[in-house]
Amino acid sequence: MSVAQESRLNLLDTPLPQLLAAFDVELVESSISARGFFGALVERQDGGWVLSMPVGRPELERDTAARMLLGEVFGLSLSPVPDQLEVAVL
Repeated sequence: MSVAQESRLNLLDTPLPQLLAAFDVELVESSISARGFFGALVERQDGGWVLSMPVGRPELERDTAARMLLGEVFGLSLSPVPDQLEVAVL
């Protein structure tokens, strides 16, 4: 995605499916069910991206975690993450 395209996206207002499509991110269900795991955004060897999210979580939780991960990985402006949450780039 170009810088011009990124500037037209608002991380908090753009519908999540549109954000995922804009960054060509595939959403998949994760088998990880640990309460502290909110999701992972992983770059494939071919340069594509996969967003792995745990099943059975409230929609607001999934949406918020997905937006936090997208903001961190793609350098989109995002309000500070609450102290209780941590986004790690490995």
